[in-house]
Amino acid sequence: MKICRFNDERLGLIDGNKVIDVSDALDVLPALRWSFPMGDPLILHWDAVIAAINEAAPTGVCHELDNVRLNSPIANPGKIIGIAGNRKNRATEKLDFGPGVPVDTSCKDSDPPRMFIKANSALVGPSDGVALRFLDRRNDPEAEFTIVIGRACTDVAETEALDYVVGYCIGIDMTLRGAESASSRKSIDSYAVLGPWMVTADEIKDPDNISISLSVNGESLQDSNTSDMQYGIARVVSHASSFYTLHPGDVIMAGSPLGFAPVVPGDVMVSEFERIGRMEIKVRAHKT
Repeated sequence: MKICRFNDERLGLIDGNKVIDVSDALDVLPALRWSFPMGDPLILHWDAVIAAINEAAPTGVCHELDNVRLNSPIANPGKIIGIAGNRKNRATEKLDFGPGVPVDTSCKDSDPPRMFIKANSALVGPSDGVALRFLDRRNDPEAEFTIVIGRACTDVAETEALDYVVGYCIGIDMTLRGAESASSRKSIDSYAVLGPWMVTADEIKDPDNISISLSVNGESLQDSNTSDMQYGIARVVSHASSFYTLHPGDVIMAGSPLGFAPVVPGDVMVSEFERIGRMEIKVRAHKT
């Protein structure tokens, strides 16, 4: 099942090139009063939502996919976790991001996954596009296989970690290059693109063997497979849960393959992930 959030906070079910409006399923969500529960309400009540979607789908209004505005499928993640440098043989890389931009060369293949947090306010959907800041500096896109947590968990064993995943998305982790902390440079508004929809976990039996790609203006930038990641999806979830309690709707961007180049206003990024889909993101300049 592929679930999207589209137009004016509508809930959609993807059916080929159609979007079926199943927003009536949102009626099963309880009214919220302060203080709010931890977790995205849609995912927090996922079992009830799925049942309601199946009930609403036969009579839902259909829209052409090309005619809707796709928002981030997860509206309110408690946190967005990034995994830095999740590539095999990273110690042999010779990266150069330009004068004055430090490159971490201390990594070892035996090191555990390295995490950072992206601010929730950075989250957008593909139709929102990316609004670049600091145009005098380098801004790089990174295509990332992205995990959505389905149930609260902490200190989860790797063998059980995938049981806590509700679905997967394409993520674009935008990175401003510079000396500031990763969380600062990656948390700029619109620097966390999520979409084009969420594919439920039952449709991806082996998340460690998914082809991923990113092109800019029709030219290939990244072309890889999740099998090329040093840390598999279960390891990433287990490791994150050893530091944090993961809540329904939390998002983990699991890392990017090699293939870095800056984007500028006017560029168009297209990312395609096997078993998930394709999303197009336009790049523009931020205006205050």
